[in-house]
Amino acid sequence: MNEPVGLYIMAGIYILAGLMHFIKPKMYMRVMPRYLPNHKALVFWSGIAEILLGVGLCIPVLKVISIYGIIAMLIVFLLVHFYMLSGEKASAGIPKWILILRIPLQFGLMYWAWMYLR
Repeated sequence: MNEPVGLYIMAGIYILAGLMHFIKPKMYMRVMPRYLPNHKALVFWSGIAEILLGVGLCIPVLKVISIYGIIAMLIVFLLVHFYMLSGEKASAGIPKWILILRIPLQFGLMYWAWMYLR
């Protein structure tokens, strides 16, 4: 347990976010881009990925690969964020200014993960 507390906070955030895919799957289904196939499977597997990557952050031999996985996942999730900006229905009722702020937040989360590679 020599890792900084921020790494464990990050792990907790991803584990919780992944669990939410199973607790509130309809919330995630509503924001899936129409051009992606099989929304149910994508919500399921993205939840599994978030949980596994969060747990991986806490296991020293898996930390680096988990960080790269988180960064890759966040890049893919940008598709959803940009899709949500495409129209009122896609926005799921979230104000546009919040949707716009989520874009730099994604990059902030990527940077936060990348910091732990050093």
